[in-house]
Amino acid sequence: MERISAEAFEDIYSEYSDRIYGYIFLLVNDKEVAEDLTQDTFIKAYKYMSQFNGESQIFTWLVRISRNVAIDYLRKKNRFKFFSIEKFQLQSDEETPTEIMIKGEKVTLLYEAIRHLKLSYQEVLILRKIKEFSIKETAEILNWNENKVKITTSRALAALKKELQKRGEIHEELIRIR
Repeated sequence: MERISAEAFEDIYSEYSDRIYGYIFLLVNDKEVAEDLTQDTFIKAYKYMSQFNGESQIFTWLVRISRNVAIDYLRKKNRFKFFSIEKFQLQSDEETPTEIMIKGEKVTLLYEAIRHLKLSYQEVLILRKIKEFSIKETAEILNWNENKVKITTSRALAALKKELQKRGEIHEELIRIR
């Protein structure tokens, strides 16, 4: 793709920055860091826009860049955190406070267990089950083939179930395959 105008890139930024921020936040669990890494992602994207060949969607390409930026940051910090559940829970008007609390506790248990899985399992679960990317999109982002995404997702879910059992918490509804 040829160099695009600043205005066209602003449109790309406006359309995708919140979603990129959300993805990065899932990985780093820090608002300011996520904001900085989102900016870094778009700076890199603008710098390398000429290398975008259109084989994937622009959003998939941006997520791949943001993943690399976030992983670089996490490697430097030698840590990998998961996100705070409270910020992402949707509450129904029909749920009682007790139901909301129980749901929150279950989700917290789930994400604590995910946080203890190896990095490739965390990534595939975030992309496939939380961000709901397709197998093809996940493969593009992780630079894997589709079969590896399927196998790793299956193994990650099995490892997650084992981790939940190890903690004495197994809630089938939490790890249901959709």
